[in-house]
Amino acid sequence: MFYVSKTIEISYAHNLSLPYPSKCNGLHGHNAVVTVYCAAPELNENGMVVDFMAIKEVVMALDHKYLNDIFPFNTTAENIARWICQQIPTCYKVRFQESEGNVAVYEKEDR
Repeated sequence: MFYVSKTIEISYAHNLSLPYPSKCNGLHGHNAVVTVYCAAPELNENGMVVDFMAIKEVVMALDHKYLNDIFPFNTTAENIARWICQQIPTCYKVRFQESEGNVAVYEKEDR
Protein backbone atom coordinates (compact mmCIF):
# COMPACT_ATOMS: atom_id res chain seq x y z
CA MET A 1 0.00 0.00 0.00
CA PHE A 2 1.22 3.49 -0.88
CA TYR A 3 0.31 6.54 1.24
CA VAL A 4 0.62 10.27 0.63
CA SER A 5 -0.59 13.36 2.45
CA LYS A 6 -0.76 17.03 1.64
CA THR A 7 -1.27 19.92 4.04
CA ILE A 8 -2.73 23.21 2.85
CA GLU A 9 -3.76 26.38 4.68
CA ILE A 10 -6.91 28.19 3.59
CA SER A 11 -8.90 31.18 4.78
CA TYR A 12 -12.67 31.12 4.67
CA ALA A 13 -15.79 32.69 6.10
CA HIS A 14 -19.01 31.02 7.17
CA ASN A 15 -21.74 30.99 9.73
CA LEU A 16 -23.32 27.98 11.35
CA SER A 17 -27.00 27.26 11.76
CA LEU A 18 -27.29 26.09 15.35
CA PRO A 19 -30.49 25.63 17.38
CA TYR A 20 -28.95 27.37 20.41
CA PRO A 21 -27.33 30.78 21.02
CA SER A 22 -23.76 30.78 19.73
CA LYS A 23 -21.28 33.31 18.37
CA CYS A 24 -20.81 30.84 15.49
CA ASN A 25 -24.32 31.64 14.23
CA GLY A 26 -22.93 34.97 13.05
CA LEU A 27 -20.60 35.56 10.14
CA HIS A 28 -16.97 34.80 11.07
CA GLY A 29 -13.80 33.47 9.52
CA HIS A 30 -11.01 30.95 10.04
CA ASN A 31 -7.53 30.21 8.83
CA ALA A 32 -7.81 26.45 8.51
CA VAL A 33 -5.04 23.90 8.12
CA VAL A 34 -6.28 20.97 6.04
CA THR A 35 -4.41 17.68 5.71
CA VAL A 36 -5.60 15.22 3.09
CA TYR A 37 -4.52 11.57 3.35
CA CYS A 38 -4.66 9.27 0.32
CA ALA A 39 -3.77 5.63 -0.28
CA ALA A 40 -3.66 3.15 -3.14
CA PRO A 41 -2.53 -0.47 -3.41
CA GLU A 42 -0.81 0.36 -6.71
CA LEU A 43 0.51 3.52 -8.29
CA ASN A 44 -1.30 5.06 -11.23
CA GLU A 45 0.14 5.35 -14.74
CA ASN A 46 2.18 8.36 -13.60
CA GLY A 47 3.70 6.53 -10.64
CA MET A 48 1.49 8.35 -8.10
CA VAL A 49 -1.23 7.62 -5.57
CA VAL A 50 -2.75 10.93 -6.65
CA ASP A 51 -1.31 14.07 -8.16
CA PHE A 52 -0.72 16.58 -5.35
CA MET A 53 -2.12 19.27 -7.67
CA ALA A 54 -5.47 17.44 -7.74
CA ILE A 55 -5.63 17.64 -3.94
CA LYS A 56 -4.63 21.30 -4.01
CA GLU A 57 -7.36 22.15 -6.55
CA VAL A 58 -10.09 20.66 -4.36
CA VAL A 59 -8.97 22.33 -1.15
CA MET A 60 -8.03 25.68 -2.67
CA ALA A 61 -11.48 25.94 -4.24
CA LEU A 62 -12.57 26.85 -0.69
CA ASP A 63 -9.88 29.48 -0.09
CA HIS A 64 -11.15 33.02 0.55
CA LYS A 65 -14.75 31.93 0.00
CA TYR A 66 -17.97 32.29 1.96
CA LEU A 67 -18.73 28.58 2.37
CA ASN A 68 -22.45 29.01 2.97
CA ASP A 69 -22.73 30.13 -0.67
CA ILE A 70 -21.05 26.91 -1.82
CA PHE A 71 -22.53 24.14 0.32
CA PRO A 72 -26.13 23.04 0.96
CA PHE A 73 -25.15 21.67 4.40
CA ASN A 74 -24.26 23.25 7.74
CA THR A 75 -20.64 24.30 7.23
CA THR A 76 -19.14 22.63 10.29
CA ALA A 77 -15.53 21.46 10.22
CA GLU A 78 -16.81 17.87 10.26
CA ASN A 79 -19.01 18.36 7.19
CA ILE A 80 -16.28 20.20 5.29
CA ALA A 81 -13.76 17.43 6.06
CA ARG A 82 -16.18 14.79 4.76
CA TRP A 83 -16.89 16.80 1.60
CA ILE A 84 -13.17 17.16 0.81
CA CYS A 85 -12.64 13.42 1.32
CA GLN A 86 -15.50 12.59 -1.05
CA GLN A 87 -14.01 14.73 -3.84
CA ILE A 88 -10.74 12.78 -4.11
CA PRO A 89 -11.11 9.10 -5.09
CA THR A 90 -7.98 7.86 -3.29
CA CYS A 91 -8.63 9.92 -0.14
CA TYR A 92 -9.38 7.98 3.02
CA LYS A 93 -9.00 10.69 5.70
CA VAL A 94 -9.10 14.47 6.09
CA ARG A 95 -7.92 16.41 9.12
CA PHE A 96 -9.53 19.85 9.23
CA GLN A 97 -8.10 22.23 11.83
CA GLU A 98 -10.34 25.28 11.77
CA SER A 99 -8.43 27.05 14.54
CA GLU A 100 -5.57 26.39 16.94
CA GLY A 101 -7.49 24.09 19.28
CA ASN A 102 -10.36 22.87 17.12
CA VAL A 103 -9.81 19.89 14.84
CA ALA A 104 -12.26 17.63 13.03
CA VAL A 105 -11.23 14.39 11.34
CA TYR A 106 -13.25 12.46 8.80
CA GLU A 107 -12.12 8.95 7.91
CA LYS A 108 -13.87 6.56 5.52
CA GLU A 109 -14.96 3.35 7.17
CA ASP A 110 -14.70 1.20 4.04
CA ARG A 111 -11.12 1.65 2.90
